[in-house]
Formats: sequence, structure tokens, C-alpha cells
Amino acid sequence: MKREEGKVRLPPEGTLILSSSPHIRTEDSTRKVMLLVILTLIPAVLASVWFFGLHALRVVIYCMAFCALFEYLWCVLAKTKSTLSNLSALVTGLILALNVSPLTPWWLCLAGAFIAIVVAKQVFGGLGQNPFNPAAVARVAMLVGATGPMTTWMDPAPGAVFGLADKVDAVASATPLAAAKAVAGNAAEIAYYNSWDFLWNAFLGNVGGSLGETSALAILIGGIALIALRVIHCYIPLAIFVTITVFVWIVNLASPGLTPGPLFHLLTGGVMIGAFFMATDMVTSPVTHLGGVVFGIGIGVIVCVIRIWGSFPEGMSFAILIMNALVPLIDKMCYKRPFGWHPSSINILQPRRGEIK
Repeated sequence: MKREEGKVRLPPEGTLILSSSPHIRTEDSTRKVMLLVILTLIPAVLASVWFFGLHALRVVIYCMAFCALFEYLWCVLAKTKSTLSNLSALVTGLILALNVSPLTPWWLCLAGAFIAIVVAKQVFGGLGQNPFNPAAVARVAMLVGATGPMTTWMDPAPGAVFGLADKVDAVASATPLAAAKAVAGNAAEIAYYNSWDFLWNAFLGNVGGSLGETSALAILIGGIALIALRVIHCYIPLAIFVTITVFVWIVNLASPGLTPGPLFHLLTGGVMIGAFFMATDMVTSPVTHLGGVVFGIGIGVIVCVIRIWGSFPEGMSFAILIMNALVPLIDKMCYKRPFGWHPSSINILQPRRGEIK
């Protein structure tokens, strides 16, 4: 603005552009980010098909198709522009599929997709407005509402779908987390879960569990790719891994034989997929690096508490949702203060009652 003869003169019409933040933009789009997430999850999908055969592929197709269907139906009923093209519904469906058993029936996939897309996402205003991770909300709701189907697992049969091993029909089995929890306090039994033989199988994925819980290697490949492509930052996953490691190590020092060691807890269950693909959700995680570290530490502590002393053998989804609820508080406490900021200046920035912000 220019000041002439005591008056303020605005720039010529059309030269002054007013817009809301953000003012710094990149070439990245929602569609591009979602496509990268899908591509980095392909190793986990391939690993699940390798170990669980067509059961895994069926669940992946069901969850992705149902999520896309509910996204489309919501846009039609709400009379809004279709958001299917941004691929966010397909990402939600894929992550949901990797969080359930390969024996999950189609009707439960349908219910989970409805909860994830409609209840946890669209009701709050759609992508970017949801306070909780949609896949985590759906998994917890499915676990509470249909505990039986959600906790029915099958033993892996590596390569059976390609005829490289004997085909194994669906059988009920326990996950490593549930089995270890059942023998908690028995040092001799717990020692097996700390053996390199078991840990190597858990790392490769030759254990029972959800589609994305089995192969830590496949999830690790995808997670490292996400970091390398700068889709996510590493501080949230690192904070989760370090916290779980330190927490379990301290527990083992205080009470040997109560629970397996840190490597067991890192390689089994939903820690890997939760840390890389759910906790790092841009919408439901803190905006600052410090906030992300606090967020990750909180998730790590809650996971350990639930796994060691809670009723459920797994607690990753519960931990993510609890910390999602605390994100506004974390952002408020960890926001970046301008240079020269002083607590006394906050009164100057706050409008008085009756004034326009």
C-alpha cells in the first residue's frame, strides 16, 4: 500500500491477490500421495498372498471395492463432486484389509468399509477433516462388534497359491502375540519367542496374524520407500520403535519372563504397519516435529501397556486412536514460537471481547 497526503491508496484493481494459507505450494497432489502409498503397500500385499493365498487377495479386493463404493454413494447422496479420483478411499480400503484376518468374511469387510468411509471420514467433512484415522476406527469397531471373526486366524502356507507348497485350508490358530500372552510369566515358554528362529520367521512373515501384521520385512520396505520419497517423515516411526524398545527392555529387567523382548514386539502385530502407514497420516498426526515425537512416544507406551497388561494381545489401533484425540493438545503445546516471542505478548495477540478477529 502507498501513503499519499495522509491517505492510504490501494494497488490498482486486479493486482492485489488475497488468499488463505498455505501460501507455499508444491507439485504434490492428494492423488499423487495416495498413489505412492498404494505402491509402497504392494510388497505387503504380495507377501500376504504368498503366505495366505487367495484368502488374502479376496479380503484386499473386498475392502478396497467396498470403500470405493461407499465413497461414491456418499458423494451422490450428498450431491457433491466425486472424490474417488483422489484415491483416498482405495488407500483406506487397502490399509483396512491389511489390518484384518485373511479369513474375514465379506459382510464384515462391508461393515468395516462403511465405518471407515462414512462414520470416521465423511461425517466429519471428508478427507482432511477427520480427527481419527479411518482404518483404525474401523478395525477397533470390527474387533469390538465381531470379536469372533476378527480373532480367527490361519496358519501361513508359503507359496501354496503358486503350487510351491502343500495347499492348506483355512484353520483357526493363534497369533504370536496371543500365544506369548497366554504363557506370560513362564520364562521357559517366553524364551522361544526370543529365539532367532522365531524372530527370523516373524521378520519374513511366516507367522499367523493380520495380512499386514505378518511380514515385517514387506512393511519395512514400503515404509523406507515412503520416507525416501518424502511422503512421510521418520520421526514418528522412530519415536514409536525407540519407545517400545526401551519400555519392553525396562519391563524385562524388572520382571524377567513376563513378556518377550523388544525385537518380538517390534516384529509382531501391527507395530510396523501402524508406525509407517497409520500413525503418519497427515490429517490425524501433529504438524510439528516435536509434536510428532511426543505423538510417537505416546503410541509406543500405550501399545506396550495394552500388550503386557491389557485384555487384548494387540493395541496398536487403540493407541493410534487415543493419541489422535490428543493431537490438538499436542499441537497447542508444541507449536513453533516466533523469534522473540514472550508469554506476555499473547495478550496483545488475543482480540478483546466484541472485537473482530
